[in-house]
Amino acid sequence: MGVRLILKNEVLTAVLSGEIDHHSAREIRSEIDSTATKVKPKKLALDFSAVSFMDSSGIGLVMGRYKAMQAVGGEVYVENTTAHIKKVMKLAGLDRIALIDGLK
Repeated sequence: MGVRLILKNEVLTAVLSGEIDHHSAREIRSEIDSTATKVKPKKLALDFSAVSFMDSSGIGLVMGRYKAMQAVGGEVYVENTTAHIKKVMKLAGLDRIALIDGLK
């Protein structure tokens, strides 16, 4: 589990890896929020390319970052999801609040 943060052209990309569950989501959330508060990006990209498992904590992670970015006029993008994770996100309605792999 982990997150690597990359800032480029006012886009903060959070490359997530491993399993996202209630234990790991707290740490990921903290790292993303701390960095976003400092650098104030216009966009937050959540890259799921290295995520092997996600439970409902992953949904909460995306929703919370959406609310935080919306409060400062920013946007959230979800990128590189597996078919299963994309399906779970769509069932949860995340496709109505964030672009998932370029689709809304």
